[in-house]
Amino acid sequence: MSNQKKVISSKIIIMIILTLVGIAAIWFIVNLVSSRINNTLNPLQQANHELGTQVANLLHPTPTIIPDPVTIINEIQSLARLETIRYTVEKVVTAEVNQGVLGPLFGDRLLFVAHGYVIAGIDMSKIKPEDLWLEGGLLNVRLPATEILVATLDNDKSYVYDRVTGLFTHGDPALETQVRQVAEQEILKAAIQDGILDQATTNTQTYLRWFFETLGYKNIRFAPPKP
Repeated sequence: MSNQKKVISSKIIIMIILTLVGIAAIWFIVNLVSSRINNTLNPLQQANHELGTQVANLLHPTPTIIPDPVTIINEIQSLARLETIRYTVEKVVTAEVNQGVLGPLFGDRLLFVAHGYVIAGIDMSKIKPEDLWLEGGLLNVRLPATEILVATLDNDKSYVYDRVTGLFTHGDPALETQVRQVAEQEILKAAIQDGILDQATTNTQTYLRWFFETLGYKNIRFAPPKP
């Protein structure tokens, strides 16, 4: 009976070993098949990804900007400007074309947000020797009239907020250019109406008074500019 139990125990151990070997073999085969499947699918997945990228590039292409290698310098001019004030202005401009009854079919409406700046001061090159003279210890200074030196849009901050075109039109390609020109004029007008020239005159005199005082002139009078 004892020998029979030993035989049974040996058989059980052998069955367990065979079972473990079978499980190990199945695990190896499964991993091998899975690896081969992944190796087979990876090129397909990569191809699908590349195809998706190509489609995305086709629908949303990146513009190619190629500057002309030829540069023409038309003019070189020496400047002696004293900038004494700068206005930063934001203006909303609306342009409309064919906004009547046929507007939904042939209309064009553009809403443009303009950011720009205006700089005022004087042109120092206009000061002549006779514009500076002494009278009994009083330094008389006649400055040129204050003027607008720069008035331009900031293209990095200006943008088309909204544009609506009719069903049968793609819009006027020159409309945005016209709006930008009008926006620049409106920015300049707003700065002038706010008194930029008067403030530039005050700032110019304040700066030059300090400058002449550092040169030793304590009594300074600014004469009106020439008419």
